Amino acid sequence: MAKLKSFSHLDEKGQIQMVNVGGKAATRRIAIAEGYVEFSEETFGLLQQKALPKGDVLTTAKVAGILAAKKTQDLIPLCHQLNLTSVDIKFDLDEVKHRLRIEAKVESEGKTGVEMEALVAVHIAMLTVYDMCKAVQKDIILGKSRLLYKEGGKSGIFQAKDCSLN
Repeated sequence: MAKLKSFSHLDEKGQIQMVNVGGKAATRRIAIAEGYVEFSEETFGLLQQKALPKGDVLTTAKVAGILAAKKTQDLIPLCHQLNLTSVDIKFDLDEVKHRLRIEAKVESEGKTGVEMEALVAVHIAMLTVYDMCKAVQKDIILGKSRLLYKEGGKSGIFQAKDCSLN
């Protein structure tokens, strides 16, 4: 039987703790996450035409995602405060499925990974898109978010099995 991994956020008594990264070496850290927003055909068309009542949805969502990545330590209780070196948010419009793919790439030089920052960026960008579009459609679907890729640190590189990075 395989040995179970211990939980890094629990001490020897099972109490919650923030992981001490003080002794770790700083390395280049990269994480890429994605999420999808599904619309009706009508709302998707308005998004494409930049004709939604609240204005430029994608620019607003990009700024929100970047700000969210920078504030992850304020949102997720045991995340470390990180000095991010880069945050980028990209959008892909799928005209066939009437959906928007949001991708966040976060980088730092540090002692702990940036996976949470990438995932928080994606989620806040998705929520911003919802907020900017809810006046015309309330049943927008937010979903299928995940970590696609990470590198740096002792665990090395992770890439989702069905993911091809360009």
